[in-house]
Amino acid sequence: MNRTVSLWLALGWIGFAALPWYVIEDGLFALEWLLDGYPLDRDYAPGILQIVVGDRMFLAPIIGFLLLPLLSRGKKDVRFAHILLIAGGGGLAYVLLQGFAIGIQGWEYPILTSVFGPVERQFGMGYGALLVSAAFLFLLTQGLAARGAVNGDVFVVGAIGLVIAIVAVFIFFPVTQILASALRNDEGVYSLTIFLSKLLSRKIWGLHCVYSAVGCGVAWNSLFLAILVGAGTTLLGLAFALLATRTSFRFKSVLHALTVLPIITPPFVIGLAIILLFGVSGTVTQFAANLLDIPASRWIYGLPGVFLAQMLAFTPIAFLVLIGVVEGVSPSMEEAAQTLRASRWATFTTVSLPLMRPGLANAFLLGFIESMADFGNPLVLGGNYDVLSTEIFFAIVGAQNDQGRAAVLAIVLLVFTLSAFIVQQKWLGNKAYTTVTGKGDAGVHVPLPRQLHWAVYGSALPWAALTLVIYGMILFGGFAASWGRDHSLTLTHYIAAFAVEFGDHGVLWTGAARNSFWTTLTIAAAAAPLTAIVGLLTAYLLVRQRFAGKNAFEFGTMLSFAIPGTVIGVSYILAFNVPPFELTGGGAILVLCFIFRNMPVGVRAGVASLSQLDMSLDEASLTLGATSFTTVRRVILPLIRPAIMATLVYSFVRAITAVSAVIFLVSANYDMATSYIIGRVENNDYGLAIAYSSALIGVMLAAIILFRVLVGETRIGRRATAGEQAV
Repeated sequence: MNRTVSLWLALGWIGFAALPWYVIEDGLFALEWLLDGYPLDRDYAPGILQIVVGDRMFLAPIIGFLLLPLLSRGKKDVRFAHILLIAGGGGLAYVLLQGFAIGIQGWEYPILTSVFGPVERQFGMGYGALLVSAAFLFLLTQGLAARGAVNGDVFVVGAIGLVIAIVAVFIFFPVTQILASALRNDEGVYSLTIFLSKLLSRKIWGLHCVYSAVGCGVAWNSLFLAILVGAGTTLLGLAFALLATRTSFRFKSVLHALTVLPIITPPFVIGLAIILLFGVSGTVTQFAANLLDIPASRWIYGLPGVFLAQMLAFTPIAFLVLIGVVEGVSPSMEEAAQTLRASRWATFTTVSLPLMRPGLANAFLLGFIESMADFGNPLVLGGNYDVLSTEIFFAIVGAQNDQGRAAVLAIVLLVFTLSAFIVQQKWLGNKAYTTVTGKGDAGVHVPLPRQLHWAVYGSALPWAALTLVIYGMILFGGFAASWGRDHSLTLTHYIAAFAVEFGDHGVLWTGAARNSFWTTLTIAAAAAPLTAIVGLLTAYLLVRQRFAGKNAFEFGTMLSFAIPGTVIGVSYILAFNVPPFELTGGGAILVLCFIFRNMPVGVRAGVASLSQLDMSLDEASLTLGATSFTTVRRVILPLIRPAIMATLVYSFVRAITAVSAVIFLVSANYDMATSYIIGRVENNDYGLAIAYSSALIGVMLAAIILFRVLVGETRIGRRATAGEQAV
């Protein structure tokens, strides 16, 4: 038998005969079941024993699907592909069908009770069911490859199958659960009239504003804000990327730290710092009132404040995407333009900038989507400027508790983000943006045009100074006795959060933040590498492979990013609180939420970097006998290290700072840092909240440095950059 088929078949039998079939009570990560009646206890018994011990005969057909591949004699057998397709596809379909057919109360459909008789409740999939399902999935992809799908490349077909399966389960399935409620009335009956009445609401589409967008409907407010933020973050991100790679700026390491600071900070903390600076009683406002006789006002609440906060929060995302793209532009192309007597400005605008298009388009798309989905900053600074994300939040958790209206608002938001995605694809077109090939390229980047050079300095450095001021306020707030009232310095807040005691059993952390701190770091550390693997694997399939349904495949990977975290959190509760995926209350649901919420950043960063790599690199590796997996590992990954770094950093810090989805998914055993901080803010304990946030910022900076050391830098054989030469 084929070696890969044998491996997956063996794993399938291990899952069915040796691992708990159902999820254990203490959660997917718990191991107490090994010492608690395993394997004969009904709660922990493997699938094959559940048939006897648990009287669950409906699991017996799985044995047949696991035995079926043994009938094949390998690839030379004409039945090889058909047997694998039947075994893999049939086995996977049966596991899912019986999982959805039997729920907490037994059969989900009364007709099944009359046909097969009553059955006991069923729990969610455990280790065994998950491993058996994975085995069936890859047996199915093996069969498709044997039939010639994607040129018979087993790795590529398997990767496509894996991404489609996990996107379907952890993105499409939960999102459809809540979006379906847009068509249901209070009695649970589907009604198109109810849907249209909510969709066409004046609150959503009203155009009754005169002077500003403050009075417009939430859809237009959100769209206008997202366009402003997308364009602004892209321009500032490009300025920071050029400053870091194309100038002789001496403090580039400080610049890197400053540009990532906003994304490692809970969103409402930036909002609070902005209020203390520019609010009615803010430092800057009072200084202007006393020195320049400018009356204090509430101008910061509304569009200006939300725009400023989102620019501070999301510019680093654009920078992380663009820095790899700017570094990847081939110096030889710029030198060729100079040889033809093009000016520096003409070289930049006609050669360098067009080659950065994938990065610019992806940076704008991410800024646009982030602005649309953000609700922390509008919640703190929005004032009368209502947006879709805050309306969704209040529709779900407010007194109205209108899940249907929240679903309608989510559909409107999804239409906007999908439209932005389509516009991005049209703008990029089918042009090639390859800049890194298999040929040597020891050229030197052309110095920036003088006017652009000063424009970069003039925009990036003041913004960096504002960032320093904001974080100075945040750092000071952790030591202030009462932020905004009593500014005497104290360590009370840090002691309350991180106090330790020395006793007979050693050092004991007694601070109030201990549980949420360690849980947050554990969840983030587990989610970050998995997010990078899934995101970059998806980007590789999108850029380097051709297969049917590719556009739908790409849209599916972006769907979770286009839906607000509030909706994702609620949809995960609806989807994963009952069999066959029973995950709520444990740590696994938090890890999965972060993986698929943050995966699109890895996808877009990977797409931007891979678009610059010539396909000849892959072809040369394959021609020399390497497999696709070896080519990815030995050729592609070393050349997209900036994208790997961006994905690891972003996924790790967003797992720590995420707010919207977390507040619905935390539990007593798995409390997250942001949930704890929100509780402190609600109790007006701003000092402890800021102290905890400051400590998290320090931890995340250390993690970023560690990621940079582990990932390393991309080296493509070039001489000193223009930034090391005189401008």
